[in-house]
Amino acid sequence: MKEKALYPGSFDPLTYGHMDLVDRALHIFGEVHVAIASNQEKTPLFSTEDRLEMVKKALRGKRGISVRVFDGLIVDYARKNGIKTIIRGLRATSDFDYEFQMALTNRTLAKDIDTIFLMPSETHLYLSSRLVKEIARYGGNLQKFVPKFVGEMLRKKFEI
Repeated sequence: MKEKALYPGSFDPLTYGHMDLVDRALHIFGEVHVAIASNQEKTPLFSTEDRLEMVKKALRGKRGISVRVFDGLIVDYARKNGIKTIIRGLRATSDFDYEFQMALTNRTLAKDIDTIFLMPSETHLYLSSRLVKEIARYGGNLQKFVPKFVGEMLRKKFEI
C-alpha cells in the first residue's frame, strides 16, 4: 500500500484548485488526509464547521480521503496520524517564498516529515480562495472556480 500524505489548508473556501491538488496527491499516495486549519490567528469567512462540511461534500465518493479539522502545528498532526509527507500547492513564484519558509520550518521541527510541492493544472494555476471571495463579493460568476454549492454558500455570505 502507498503511504499517507497530509494536505493542510484553510480552504476558505474550497476551490477547484484545491480539489485538483487532492486528485494529484491521490495519484501518488494511497491515502490523503485533508486537514482544515482552525487557526485562531486568521479570521476566515466561513466557520470551521462550514469549511469541514464544504470539503467533505466536495470530496465525497473519492476513495482514500479523510477530512478533519486541526489546531496547532501541522507536524504534530502528521506525527499523531503516522503521516510522513505534507503536500503543499504552488501556483506561482509568489507562493514559493512563503511555502519554502514553511517547509524548512517544518523540517526543523520534524526531520522525519517531508514536504512535497505540487502544481495545479494550468486551468487552476491562478486560482486562490482570496480571489474567489473577491469575485463573489462583487457578484461575479463563480462557476469555473468552485463547485455550485460552494458558490451558493459564498453568495449567501455576501447576500447576493
